[in-house]
Amino acid sequence: MTPGHDQGVGAAGGVHLPDLLRRHRLAAGLTQAELATRAGVGVRTVRDLERGHSSRPQRTTVELLVGALALTGPARTAFMAVARGAAAGPERVAPAAGSDGPPALPAGPVLVGRDREVAELVQLLIDPYGPRLVGLVGLAGVGKTALALTVAHAVATRYPAGAAGVPVGAGADADDVLAAVAAAFGADHVDDLATRLAGRPAVLLLDGAHGAPEGVAEALFRLPSLVPQIRLLVTGRQPVGVPGERVRPVAPLGVPPPEADGEGAVALAAYPAVALFTTRLAQVRREPPTPAELPALAALARRLGGLPLAIELMAARTRILDLTELLARYGDRVLDLAGPAQRTGWPPPGQAAAGRDATGPAVVTLREALADSYRLLTPPEREALRRLAAFHHRWSVDLAEELLADEADADGTVTVDPVPVLDRLHDLGLLDVSASGPFRFRLVGLVRAFAAEQADQAGEARAIRRRHAQVVARLVGRTAPDLVGPGLPGAARRLDEVAADIASALEHAAADEPETALLLAAGLSGWWRFRGREAAGRQWLCRLLADPRTADVDPVLRAWALLGAAELTAGRRAGVEEVAHARTALAAFRVAGDVGGELAARTVLCSLLIATGAHDEAREQAEKVLVLAARTGRIRDMAVAQNNLTWHDIRVGDLSGARRRLAAAGRLAAQCADQRLRLLTRANLAEVARLEGRYADAVEQGRQVAAALADLGDPGYHRRVLGTVGLALAQDGRAAEATDVLRELRTRAGPSGSPSAGRADPVGSTGPPEDGVGALVEGTIALLRGDRDLAAEWFAVAADAGGDGQDRRDVVEALVGLAASTTDVGVLDRLDQVCQESGIRLLPHEEGLLYALTVTRYVGPHRSRVTSSGGWRERYAP
Repeated sequence: MTPGHDQGVGAAGGVHLPDLLRRHRLAAGLTQAELATRAGVGVRTVRDLERGHSSRPQRTTVELLVGALALTGPARTAFMAVARGAAAGPERVAPAAGSDGPPALPAGPVLVGRDREVAELVQLLIDPYGPRLVGLVGLAGVGKTALALTVAHAVATRYPAGAAGVPVGAGADADDVLAAVAAAFGADHVDDLATRLAGRPAVLLLDGAHGAPEGVAEALFRLPSLVPQIRLLVTGRQPVGVPGERVRPVAPLGVPPPEADGEGAVALAAYPAVALFTTRLAQVRREPPTPAELPALAALARRLGGLPLAIELMAARTRILDLTELLARYGDRVLDLAGPAQRTGWPPPGQAAAGRDATGPAVVTLREALADSYRLLTPPEREALRRLAAFHHRWSVDLAEELLADEADADGTVTVDPVPVLDRLHDLGLLDVSASGPFRFRLVGLVRAFAAEQADQAGEARAIRRRHAQVVARLVGRTAPDLVGPGLPGAARRLDEVAADIASALEHAAADEPETALLLAAGLSGWWRFRGREAAGRQWLCRLLADPRTADVDPVLRAWALLGAAELTAGRRAGVEEVAHARTALAAFRVAGDVGGELAARTVLCSLLIATGAHDEAREQAEKVLVLAARTGRIRDMAVAQNNLTWHDIRVGDLSGARRRLAAAGRLAAQCADQRLRLLTRANLAEVARLEGRYADAVEQGRQVAAALADLGDPGYHRRVLGTVGLALAQDGRAAEATDVLRELRTRAGPSGSPSAGRADPVGSTGPPEDGVGALVEGTIALLRGDRDLAAEWFAVAADAGGDGQDRRDVVEALVGLAASTTDVGVLDRLDQVCQESGIRLLPHEEGLLYALTVTRYVGPHRSRVTSSGGWRERYAP
């Protein structure tokens, strides 16, 4: 295939300084920074030299590097010559002493993104107690040959008899392989090999063992008895299978996740697949990727699965197409990409060093290359691979076990141990397990695409998708109870791991099994709300509830779905329909005797009623939650009810009552060990302190809570607390600090409709649109600085932004600020309306701000001035 990967390593020719320097550095076991320190040069100098950015370094720099690498004799002479730009023929890597034959190894390539693997393999091969045989296994085009050649070059000087390499041709038997090994070390016959090496250790690279697995296995079994001092590095599609073999699967290069698509060129270049793509891109076009091309670059790296061969084939097409055009044209058919089958640097086809006939097709597609590995699997292993292709991202052993369960076992209760098949897939380089944690298994990108294609051709795709949706639904069902209470952050992270599979399962089940889709969606409302995806979640629930095929599902399941749809609307434009959904769910839970469902329904109904102006009934619902939770011993629900009732105390101006409730809520939250609820209680205490004018206390407590929420992973409530801190700072005259908080608020802003920085909200509500509190802080800062016009503009924005929000107190504060900034009597009419609709009473300091304007409103322009002993004062006549 293409140069530099399993089928080649680049055109034969001169040795270049970047490659030579990297080899010597790795052989010395040094990082770039360590070499720079030892040589007394800058780390950037070493980096630029290895990247080829500096082709003619100063002589003093070269001499410093030679000294740091401890190069002597021919190695020093060769390094100095290459550094001066002298023509250098193909590098001979320490063939047997006295050999006048061809180079023992082809020139090694310049690898991208493999530093860790090279360092680990070098360490294995220079360790005197390391394995005798290291096998590099993986897909065609993953870079086994390139990696092996780089490692062999790096360790060659550590072996007195040097290093040699043999490409294995198809059909080779053991005698062919042994004869080629003897020739590579300059011996005329395999029986002369021991004499030739004279007891000196050597390293041998056998490349492409999958071409003749039986012949290679037998040769490697016989070789130690002939020359026990040889260490072996073997590449192939599967392990050789001889005793003592240390198998090291070679994985594709790391790719950027979808959320990285918006990052800049420097950030994307940190992903090895992108770094290789841009390196190859520079070889076929002069211009680097433009900012407009960067998302396509990241997407292409993912579509190509980080497979070096695929990246090189795709990059070659940029001669006439830009990256966006490449993605549009080839993004969905990367398996059709084709390249040459010849292994550059080794003997050409028909003349392989080991094998009677190495001829093959001149051009192969990625699909054909993957099929070679697929054919190595047994029929049951192939079936398992086709099923596992249903997973879109990473998965666990438990999920694989469920998916691979017998088809006749609808519930997946018949155990089928997946470990042997996973181990086999990993041995062949088809399975990536480089991540940590339970969800660490992932099919290599192009392998998944190939296996899904095979499943479709076998007529299995629909059944596999149905099974996948059921497996994901059961996972969500097991996780959903933890989305309430202290387990929420951990449960949300578990669902984050399978977010792509959740989306896929919803899409397919909605078409084929809407009841499964409804079961799945009903369990996700807490996750959607926690992650700020309310709009998407509500859309799914409403779509599935409206499907006539779900009309007769279990009433309790339908009730949870209705409640989820209502809950995801709470706090933004909630209306009669959402209240009706919550009431219907409440009735269904009561009929079923589901106390947990009843408590959840009343809590959501409380938030919805506040949003629709039914404040008295909202308080009644919160009080019923408190009574029912106390009667049934549900401590957490008692804490939630106390927290929610706090909003009503604040609404009527009873701040001391709010503090008492929050103290009780905090004790209850501590009793049930719910750290998140404790933090939300403290956040509301910080807001009460702000409303009482204790700004320093509000700032101190708010900052503590914000830091803890950031660690907990709750972006919505973290923004709420930042809003409290920002307002308290602005009201305390600390404008510079408030501006810093504003900057952080905007940095952390989520998508439109995500939880915002509203404060003292009922637990579970979502607050006003995210720009409301920012505008409120801006207006307060402007007023503090005496810019009344600017303050009025910001307060107007805040009042409009919070118009449809949960916490109407934000609107009241904005209108008070607007009135104080403009002295516009008309603003008071709007303020009266908001207070009447929400039942909010102005706090004493707010009434003080509006006193003069209120008097003007009722008195009008007619007034008289009277003299008093205190001087002039204005008396307003009725």
